[in-house]
Amino acid sequence: MTGERILFVTGRFAEEPLRGVVDQLAVQTGFVADVAVTKISVAALLHADWLAGQLKLDDSVDRVILPGWCQGELSKLESRFGVSFELGPKDLFDLPAHFGSEEKLPVDLSQYSIEILAEINHAPRLTDDEIVALAEDYRRSGANLIDLGCIPGESWSRVGEVTKQLVDRGLRVSIDSFDRVEVETAIHAGAELVLSCNQSNIDWASQLDVELVAIPEVPFSLESLEETVQRLIEAKACFRIDPILEPIGFGFAASLGRYFEARKRWPGSNIMMGIGNLTELTEVDAAGMNFLLAGICEELGIRSVLTTEVINWARSSVREFDLARRLTRHSVQNRALPKHVDSKLVVLRDSKLREQGQAVLETLAGQITDPNYRIFAERGNIHVMNRDGYWQGTDPFELFRRVRKNAERPLSEGHTFYLGYEVCKAATALRLGKQYVQDEELDWGFLSADGESYVSGRHNVEY
Repeated sequence: MTGERILFVTGRFAEEPLRGVVDQLAVQTGFVADVAVTKISVAALLHADWLAGQLKLDDSVDRVILPGWCQGELSKLESRFGVSFELGPKDLFDLPAHFGSEEKLPVDLSQYSIEILAEINHAPRLTDDEIVALAEDYRRSGANLIDLGCIPGESWSRVGEVTKQLVDRGLRVSIDSFDRVEVETAIHAGAELVLSCNQSNIDWASQLDVELVAIPEVPFSLESLEETVQRLIEAKACFRIDPILEPIGFGFAASLGRYFEARKRWPGSNIMMGIGNLTELTEVDAAGMNFLLAGICEELGIRSVLTTEVINWARSSVREFDLARRLTRHSVQNRALPKHVDSKLVVLRDSKLREQGQAVLETLAGQITDPNYRIFAERGNIHVMNRDGYWQGTDPFELFRRVRKNAERPLSEGHTFYLGYEVCKAATALRLGKQYVQDEELDWGFLSADGESYVSGRHNVEY
């Protein structure tokens, strides 16, 4: 294969990631890679008949690889151009396997451009130990700053002591309060950012020697925000801008538009987005929302977000946004779709399912000569087999009754528990659209437990 010149054909959307994959493959395998980008955006819409009239090849091309989705007869293309044409994989990231390499090409996700402020909500209501534990958990999840959320109308006498505890642990701290005493006490103890500043507190806040977050006086008005920004500029204060993201049903789309407008009005200013109004106030899994917001922030140059983990469905938001900001950074920097790069945010369903197929399962069932059960989950059914039979169905309880009825000898307690665990796991995989592999944990993305599997002790089960 050394020295072979291969032309890879694709659509516009896949150009950049394809170039990245084939450039690395070329180094590994020794071929010379060229990429031809068609006028069609999506490679799945390509057809051989259309390519025959559009594709141009020079004499140096030895082979052409088309996307696996391409339709039509390749023989017509071979007759037309006089070189070999073949279908590659349907997923361009499977090209290494197509060329005999199972090694996944590395992607650097160490870089990010968005800072995460993780808020400890109602901090004065918590003990010092609880605050420290939350702060350390947020840091492990990816937070850059710990935001101490104070309670309006209440004075927190221990704000200085708590701030110092966090700073002494190497944590960066922000203070979320309009109370002058609380703010100045926290700053004296090491806080470096104040949330927030508007016309109500700008007289004294603008004199502080720390960074401020400028917010609108009126939530729906950029004009009121502009007044605050102008006064901060005149005071030579350090600040970032937050136009305020509103919940869905209360002006979400309009508020999102204000971030676009703010970037136009203040092109060189730092902008922050408080995302909790969406993740906390929308009863859906937060991972998708966090990723979408990270993408908006990355493209708009919004360099910090404030997030919370109060309600249960948002309790891993810091970690989710940390993963999202890295993936969106990679996507924007490399003009690559955020697909098949990192699957940690695919939690509910799996990215890809592999199936044995009915013919393979039936052949396997006919060849088993031992009492050990093999379990599969595919095409809507749970499949259980050993030397005594082959059973399949959708109801795990009914299926288990049939298996137990046909067992050559009574099942032991351990074996019964093991089968129940595995069949339940298989049923869960079917319901959610996840890959089931016997004796392996289901893949829950970044939520998957590290270390030894729960079923690692299965070999101790008496059969």
